[in-house]
Amino acid sequence: MHELGIMTGVMEAVETSARQAGATGVTRVTLSVGEMTEAIEDALQFAFEVLREQNELCAGAELQVNMVKPRSRCLECGAEFEHDRFHRFCPECDSFATELLCGRELQIDSIEVDIPDENDAKE
Repeated sequence: MHELGIMTGVMEAVETSARQAGATGVTRVTLSVGEMTEAIEDALQFAFEVLREQNELCAGAELQVNMVKPRSRCLECGAEFEHDRFHRFCPECDSFATELLCGRELQIDSIEVDIPDENDAKE
């Protein structure tokens, strides 16, 4: 299950960024994950839930995963098209010479955090 490894790296990056921002907690993490990574959304959710329970800063956080469909460009005719993981032939000219444009992403789009109010810090 490589989703646990992926999510471990995500959680480390989230925690580092949240601490640098002075956050007291993380409320939401939004990811974009390309279908070509072969990561399974439910497994990512499960790994996140397990790891957040071990992380005080992320204990109440939610995960939103945006799965990105593969999109390629034909190197013969220039057509751009969406496809599944296994069928990358150009639908216009049937060429197998294609370039993957998106679908292999794995990025943190946003991290929502709670940051203490300056007035709270003075009291």
